[in-house]
Amino acid sequence: MAEYSYDLLIIGSGPGGDGAAMSAVKSGLKVAIVERPQMLGGNCAHKGTIPSKSLRHAVKQIIRYNTHPLFRNIGEPKWVPFPAVLNSANKVIPKQVENSASRYARNRIRVHTGDATFVTANRVQVTQEKGGVNEFITATNIIIATGSRPYRPVDVNFNHPRVYDSDTILTMQHTPRSMIIYGAGVIGCEYASIFSGLGVKVDLINSREQLLSFLDDEISDALSYHLRDGGVTVRHCEEYASVEADGKSVTMHLKSGKRITADALLWSNGRTGNTDTLNLEEIGLQADHRGQLSVSERYETEVPGIYAVGDVIGWPSLASASYDQGRACARGIAGLSVRAVDNAPTGIYTLPEISSIGKTERELTEAKVPYEVGRAFFKNTARAQISGEDVGMLKILFRVDTLEILGVHCFGAEASEIIHIGEAIMSQPGEGNSIKFFVKNTFNYPTMAEAYRSAALNGLNRARRF
Repeated sequence: MAEYSYDLLIIGSGPGGDGAAMSAVKSGLKVAIVERPQMLGGNCAHKGTIPSKSLRHAVKQIIRYNTHPLFRNIGEPKWVPFPAVLNSANKVIPKQVENSASRYARNRIRVHTGDATFVTANRVQVTQEKGGVNEFITATNIIIATGSRPYRPVDVNFNHPRVYDSDTILTMQHTPRSMIIYGAGVIGCEYASIFSGLGVKVDLINSREQLLSFLDDEISDALSYHLRDGGVTVRHCEEYASVEADGKSVTMHLKSGKRITADALLWSNGRTGNTDTLNLEEIGLQADHRGQLSVSERYETEVPGIYAVGDVIGWPSLASASYDQGRACARGIAGLSVRAVDNAPTGIYTLPEISSIGKTERELTEAKVPYEVGRAFFKNTARAQISGEDVGMLKILFRVDTLEILGVHCFGAEASEIIHIGEAIMSQPGEGNSIKFFVKNTFNYPTMAEAYRSAALNGLNRARRF
């Protein structure tokens, strides 16, 4: 039995654990990470963000090839089977793992391989595969950054070869002609656009009245329109009653009485925090029904010295936010100031993609805030016309009296990149946060970012603040 001791032990090496480890070691703490075999980088690198976004990129290239007039003059559109696209996308994963391993080695962060369980509040047992040697680790502070997995209801048979979740879909070795996607959250919408881009007939089942209701209504409407324009059938206010699968198809019975049949089912209705194997009851800590933990502003749980970051604490469940939560948590442990991550930009990698930060029109209206809107449509920008990615828009919400930017919402190509310009201006103190920044400064031409200038001029004209 091997014994180890550290200032900080981090369970999980996804974005939250990675951010915490690097911040802590730079602050002079002795740091170690526990991760399962072949999972360095966490679910983000192996099952979630990286493979799905790589898959999206590959599909986007196929769509561009099949729709660009130049390539149409060369030959017929190309049909690419899903396994081939997946194989191309998966080439990114080993690069991510190599980056993590190299970074930890350079910074003397030891990685213990195995499954972690709590023995006491500051002592963890690490069990290796196949009855290997156990390790015991004592740490002054411990961060739980174990991430999440797809929620699986007990009445759906996920062992059936035609039934998938967002993890197992990355192992699918055939190309279905039709697919049911149950759950129209971020993951469901992303995969609906990916599979429709491959020519798969998709039924997207949404239990709510609109797609991604946390978005600005105009952006949500745009997403709904373009999914339908791409061949996705979006069904709102529907809930499943049962699922039947046989050797030829999957049939979903809805509570409304509808019956939908397809070649495959992708279940994407929620996530569950990976806390069930940690033996939390031993230290007096209890997760909720979705496996998530409650934390303070310093990301500390109810048990002193035990912290949690990332998907395991719930919303916003973004890789970007998880990384910053890990950094903030480690800074607090090291005795430094802590910045709560409470206004992270949203990045949704549909086709086209979506990103936003700040307030929506609905929120401002309900709060009775006097605001105006500035819009720029990508179809009117030279760069979008050149690239052929002219679908989408940028909208800026700002106060009429002070011109303070209250929210930025983008739908279209490079939205997740463009949003950071608005974020940077919104974060400026006092008069530094003003929509006039975009008309007082010069933007490269042609660029997608010049949409900020067009949107600002549009908004100032509406507000009669020339």
